Amino acid sequence: MTSSATIDNKMASAASTQPSAQFADITRNDDTLRRFLHGLPGVDQVGAEARAASLGTRSIKTTAKAWAIDLAIRMVDLTTLEGQDTPGKVRALSAKAMHPDPADSTCPATAAVCVYPDMVGVAKEVLGNSGVNVAAVATAFPSGRAALDIKLADTQDAVQAGADEVDMVIDRGAFLSGRYKQVYDEIVAVREACARPDGSSAHLKVIFETGELQTYDNVRRASWLAMMAGGHFIKTSTGKVQPAATLPVTLVMLEAVRDFREQTGVQIGVKPAGGIRTSKDAIKYLVMVNEIAGDDWLDPDWFRFGASTLLNDLLMQRTKLTTGVYSGPDYFTLD
Repeated sequence: MTSSATIDNKMASAASTQPSAQFADITRNDDTLRRFLHGLPGVDQVGAEARAASLGTRSIKTTAKAWAIDLAIRMVDLTTLEGQDTPGKVRALSAKAMHPDPADSTCPATAAVCVYPDMVGVAKEVLGNSGVNVAAVATAFPSGRAALDIKLADTQDAVQAGADEVDMVIDRGAFLSGRYKQVYDEIVAVREACARPDGSSAHLKVIFETGELQTYDNVRRASWLAMMAGGHFIKTSTGKVQPAATLPVTLVMLEAVRDFREQTGVQIGVKPAGGIRTSKDAIKYLVMVNEIAGDDWLDPDWFRFGASTLLNDLLMQRTKLTTGVYSGPDYFTLD
C-alpha cells in the first residue's frame, strides 16, 4: 500500500509539470493506478456521516438565507432527461431557465439546461447568448454500457449541436472490476471529443453513479481518477439510480477536490444530482461546500445542483422572503 506521505510527494512533484504530463507515472497502467488509488487515505464512514449530519443542522439567518437561495438558483442545472421529452418541453424549460420568475426581474437565471444530445439544438436556439449554458448527457447515459466509439460519437454529436457542457457516465462495471486504466482512458478520450474546431472545449462533468459504487472509499477513488483524467467537474449521479446524491457522498467528493487543488493547484467542480428537491436541502449542501472545500467553490463555475424540481421550491421560498406570503405549489410552472 502507498502511504499518505508518498502520495503527497508524488502529487507535489506532479504539480510542477505541465497538466498533460502531471500524472504520467501514476496513470501508465492498471497496476500503478491501483497502487495510487488504493493508497489514498480511507474514508471513516461513521465520521463522514456524522460530520454531514452535523453540518446539515446549521441554521441560516434571513439575510443569509436570501443570498443562499439566489446562489442556489444560479447553481441549478435545470434538467429534463425523459424518453417523453419533446421540443416544446425543452423550449419551455429553456425559457424558464433564463427567467425563472417572470414576475420578478431580479430573480437570477439558472446555470444551465441539461438535456439529451438530440435536444441540444432546441435548447441552444432558445438560450442563445443568454449566459445559460446547455449541458448534454452523453456516453450511453445512464448506463455507460456501450463501445467507446459509440460514446465518442455521442459526445461529438452533442458538442457539434452546441453543447457547452457534457455530462458523461463512467463504466461502473469496469471501475468495480478494478479496470481503472480503462475508465481513465475513456474519460481522457471523452474530454478530447469535447474539443471544438476553434480550439475551445465543452466542459466535461464525470458522473460516478455513487449509488452503485458501494463504498465511500470507491467514491474517493473515482473522484481522483476523474480529476487526474481531466474532468472539469465530478458529479454524483444520473438521477436514475437510488440512492442518488447524499450529503456524506458529496462531503467525500468535496474533500477530494479540496485536496486535489492543494496538491496540484487545479480547481475542479462538484455537482450533486438526484433527490435534491427543497431549499432546505440545497442550503445544507451550500453550508457543506463552505465548510469542507471553502468559499471559492460557492460559485456556479465550481458547484452545481442537478435537479428538475428543486427550482420551484427555491422560487417559492424566495417569494416568501420577499412578500411574506407563500405561493401555491402550482404558482410556478411544473416541469
